[in-house]
Amino acid sequence: MPVRVRLDDVLRNRNMSLTELSERVGLTMANLSILKTGKARAIRFSTLEAICRVLDCQPGDILDLAQD
Repeated sequence: MPVRVRLDDVLRNRNMSLTELSERVGLTMANLSILKTGKARAIRFSTLEAICRVLDCQPGDILDLAQD
């Protein structure tokens, strides 16, 4: 089962843009875009922690297993 990235859903629920997340987390738009589109092959725990801290969520809110 592939891992699905649900960052768009969480951003939408928080009324936050990818640009705002980028500024608040300190990551480039390019890196966040790669993550958001599911093209990332890995994510550092420190990056995931920073995203979750800013979005006030858990890693499972952003990542889940696709049930294809």
